[in-house]
Amino acid sequence: MTVLDGNKKLPELILRQGNLPEVLTDTDLGHLIQGSDDRRYSLIKRSLARGDLVQIRRGLYVLGDLYRRKTIHALELAQKIYGPSYISFESALSYWGLIPEAVHTVTSGSLARSQDFETPFGYFAYTRIPVRPLYAGVTRKIDDGATFLIAQPLRALADYVYASRKIWKVKDLAESLRIAELPGLEAEEFEAMSEWFRNHRVRIFLEDYRKMRHS
Repeated sequence: MTVLDGNKKLPELILRQGNLPEVLTDTDLGHLIQGSDDRRYSLIKRSLARGDLVQIRRGLYVLGDLYRRKTIHALELAQKIYGPSYISFESALSYWGLIPEAVHTVTSGSLARSQDFETPFGYFAYTRIPVRPLYAGVTRKIDDGATFLIAQPLRALADYVYASRKIWKVKDLAESLRIAELPGLEAEEFEAMSEWFRNHRVRIFLEDYRKMRHS
C-alpha cells in the first residue's frame, strides 16, 4: 500500500486505494500515513480543518464533499457509527410505510448500551434490545446503492413496546403511532417472536396482536 508523503493531500491518497471503505477509521488512516501517531493526528486535523475529511464521531470519518464518491445514506451509516445494530423503531416503521411522518432521527436497536450520536449527517439514536439472536426478525436490504440491516415491521413494533417500558394494546399503539394498516401475522412468526422476547410487555402485546389478526 502506498503511504502518504508530504506532497500529497490525504484524500488524494485515499481515492487511489481502490479497496478502502467509504467510512474510514483511525486504523484505516493509520495504514496510509507513515510516521508517529502524532504525525497522523496532525495530518487528520489539517484535513478536517480544510474540509477534506468530515468526522462522524471520534475515530470515524468520510471524505469531504469535493472528494466523496457517493451520497452518504443515513440508514447504511447508522450501522457503522455504533454496533452491532440494526434499523428499528420509528425509522423502520417509516421505511416500511407504516407511519406517515418523516423520521428525522435514525433509530436503531443494539446489544450494546443505549447511546445517541449527533453527527454532520444527522442524529442517530441506539436503544439496547437484549434479544438473542439479535438479528431475529431483521432483514438485509439494498436500497439506492446502500446496504443495511432493518427490522421487519412486527420486530420494529416489538422493539418499540420493549423500549417504551409500558404495556401497550395493539389498537392504542397503532393510534399513538398513527399506523393506518398493521402488518399481517403468520403463526410461525408469532411463535418465533414469542420465543425471542421473554419480556412480559412484549408478550402481552404479541398475544393481543395474534387475537386481533385472527378474530
